[in-house]
Amino acid sequence: MKHLKYVMEILRRKEAEEKIPVIRMEIDYELVTLHDAIKANDTIEMIKAKERLRHLSNQLQAIQDD
Repeated sequence: MKHLKYVMEILRRKEAEEKIPVIRMEIDYELVTLHDAIKANDTIEMIKAKERLRHLSNQLQAIQDD
C-alpha cells in the first residue's frame, strides 16, 4: 500500500509541475490584457485582469510550495 501512495504522490507532483508553463503563459496573457486596459483607461478590465492575475499567482505559488 505504501508503494501505491508513493506512486500517486509522484504522479500528482508531475502533473502539477506540467501545469507551471501553462500558468505562466496565462499570466503573460493577463499582463498584456492589463497593459491594454491601462492604456485604454478601462477600469473594469483592469480590475478583472488583476483578479485573474491574483488567482493565477496563487495557483503558481501553491504548486511551487509543494
